[in-house]
Amino acid sequence: MSQMMGRIEILEDAPALARHVAGWMTEAAAAVAGDFRICLSGGSTPRRLYETLASGEFVTRFPWQRVSWYWGDERFVPYDHPESNYRMAREAMLARAPVPAANIHPMPVDGAPDDAARHYEHRLQEGYGATVLDPARPLFDIMLLGLGPDGHTASLIPGEPVLDERKRWVAAVSHGRPEIRITLTYPPIESSRQIAFLVTGEEKATILSEIHAGGSIVPAARLRPVGELIWFVDRAAAAKLPQSAHDRA
Repeated sequence: MSQMMGRIEILEDAPALARHVAGWMTEAAAAVAGDFRICLSGGSTPRRLYETLASGEFVTRFPWQRVSWYWGDERFVPYDHPESNYRMAREAMLARAPVPAANIHPMPVDGAPDDAARHYEHRLQEGYGATVLDPARPLFDIMLLGLGPDGHTASLIPGEPVLDERKRWVAAVSHGRPEIRITLTYPPIESSRQIAFLVTGEEKATILSEIHAGGSIVPAARLRPVGELIWFVDRAAAAKLPQSAHDRA
């Protein structure tokens, strides 16, 4: 397995993956005495994870009072829009768990997209206490990411100028998708103690195997994390990985 690929954990299906990652996140947050920062992803796989965290044993075990929530990307639509990543996370988890309102930090979605990106960048820098990221002091404790069939992650979309942005922490993405999006750039995504890709479904099998093989230049393959990189995948998404990857999982 390539160093860039990180560690792979293969779970039976999407529900098993959600429960496993919920347990992993709970243990990681509980092991830290102080504040804990998690950056959320949109999509159907994270939704199942969020619903799992906000139910059953996890809703009582998870240290909600100490955890702050951020977003890796957002569609530039109102918070009550059906396509809003914030709305999804709120309905699936944040409104169902004892989360202090002050701990929730959604991306702005009003005004001009570039201004909204700058506002979120300032919010991140204020919380971090600096305008320059220190590899020895990650911005996030956990970064949750998805993987698109085209290799995009967050809203780092193939062929878009945002892929070459290394100074700004947050940028507007005006092309490549039907709607404008706001996304974290590579530097703040990489500034995480643990980055977790959540990958389910057979439609992800080809791109996952290409990234695993090495040499891919799709956006998800260009990450260079300062911390640990973990791929939580179900068996459908792992179908085209070599047997050695299954043996290690």
